[in-house]
Order: sequence, then C-alpha cells, then structure tokens
Amino acid sequence: MKDMKNNIKVSNALNIQAISTNTTTAGAIIDTKGFGVLTFVFQTGTITDGDYTLLIHEGNNSGLSDAAAVADADLLGTEALASFAADTDDNKVSKIGYRGNKRYVRLSVVSTNVTTGGTVGATAIQGNPQFAPVA
Repeated sequence: MKDMKNNIKVSNALNIQAISTNTTTAGAIIDTKGFGVLTFVFQTGTITDGDYTLLIHEGNNSGLSDAAAVADADLLGTEALASFAADTDDNKVSKIGYRGNKRYVRLSVVSTNVTTGGTVGATAIQGNPQFAPVA
C-alpha cells in the first residue's frame, strides 16, 4: 500500500452549512501553487427542498477579481453531475476534478427552488505536490 496521506493537502472549500434561500454561496479560494491536481468533494446532509448546482471559477488573482467560469474541458466530470436535488440526494457525496492552469480556484453553490433548504459542504483535495511530504 502506498502513502497518500503525506502526498495530499485537504482544505475546507465550503463550510458545512444550512442553505435556506435561493442564493449563490461562495466557498473558499483554493491556491493551487505547488500542486498538480485538485478535486472538490461535495457532500450533503438532509435536503428538504431545492436544487444545489456547483459552479467552479478560476483566475490568477488571489482575490479572484479576474474570476471566470471554468471551461468544461478543464473539468473532470461535470458540474451538473456533481450537483444535488431534494428528495433524492440526502447524505450523498459527489466529486469534480479541476485540470485547468489558473492558480486560484473557487467552488460556489447556486441554490434554487429553496424554501426550507438543505445542508451542504465541500472539501478541496490537492495532490501531486511539488514538495512532499505535505504538512
């Protein structure tokens, strides 16, 4: 068995939270410097209603003032397939990979058709570090 623990960085991409309105909830900006791969893992708790669609933005500015939607060709999987809806996706996990070349990346959740909402969160996993072990 090989060592993965010392070759990945795990970060909070979106705080676990209840979303109870139609809104866009922006996650943390992930700095990809020093890593060759990035995967977002999106998880839900109970979803009473609504649809939760992932959007991924990229840019070279640390504040993402130059943010642009990531092209489909730079994603591994699709935002639509990684998204969730009420009644069918309680306590589920999905993932989507980023293979673009921008330094900063952020995941956001667009919630629609929400009256009571659901609980969601996301984790960023970065791998293929330039220097290992990763702290």
